[in-house]
Amino acid sequence: MTTSAGPPPTSRRPGSAPRTMTGWVFLAPYAAAVVVLIALPALLNVGYAFTDHTGLTRDPQFVGFDNVQRLTSDTFFVDSLEASLFHVALSVPLRLLAAVGLGLLLAAPRPGGRWFRTAVYLPTVIPDVALAVLFLWVLNPLYGPLNQLLGLFGLPAFNWLAEPTTARVGVVLMLLFPIGEGFIVVLAARRLLDNRLYEAAALEGCGPFGQLRRITLPLLAPILVLLAVRDTILTLQVNFVPAYVLTDGRPANATLYLPVYIFDQAFEFSGFAYGALITIVLMLITTAIITALLLVVRRWRILR
Repeated sequence: MTTSAGPPPTSRRPGSAPRTMTGWVFLAPYAAAVVVLIALPALLNVGYAFTDHTGLTRDPQFVGFDNVQRLTSDTFFVDSLEASLFHVALSVPLRLLAAVGLGLLLAAPRPGGRWFRTAVYLPTVIPDVALAVLFLWVLNPLYGPLNQLLGLFGLPAFNWLAEPTTARVGVVLMLLFPIGEGFIVVLAARRLLDNRLYEAAALEGCGPFGQLRRITLPLLAPILVLLAVRDTILTLQVNFVPAYVLTDGRPANATLYLPVYIFDQAFEFSGFAYGALITIVLMLITTAIITALLLVVRRWRILR
């Protein structure tokens, strides 16, 4: 008499949880933190944006689109929006270029390379307030080292934080230093590329710039896109500390970035509901910029 073979016994010990359950158990604290610290405050923010909440009242009243109408005629908001977009357009390409350039330059083993890599990453671990205070000295018009360096080349000195254009440039210069995360990602990605590709290209007579254009950048393109998206989101937010410490939004609202204006409205002018509405606008602007960036990248890949 023959019997059919049953399913093979599993190696899982009795009483042990399946792997999928174990994964969900490990993800549960993170998921709970996302819900409590991000999703729930975001929903409350949307609700507050259509009330008269000041941050101090216990029972805010629904006011409909009154805050939206105020936003459409707010000249300070227009200045803040223009300053933020200018900052993103200037800061993101420069930060990405610095991170990629230094990452590729220091990827190859060289004498003292670890010290150079440490020097590039070090500003990232410095607190934002400390770095901003340091740049108050760097940008000082009388004895700051930046003006002294310009003088060595016969260039005129600037009163960096007193003029709208130079104040914006000063904030961008400060944010060019904490690029450690992007630098590490590019450094690691470059070291994962197969060196045989470069050896074959060298045998074909392809020089360093040709290898960069035909091998390195195309292979790193997905990572560079992710870094650009990440830096766009980051740049729209981390400009709060340098702008608040260096200029407090001045001069002439040139550095009144959206995070600074949101803080002023919510906590200095007791306009919590109006600040909540501007926060929603900031989120929508970030989404629009990222969507446009991804569409451009997709179009570029299609054309290639």
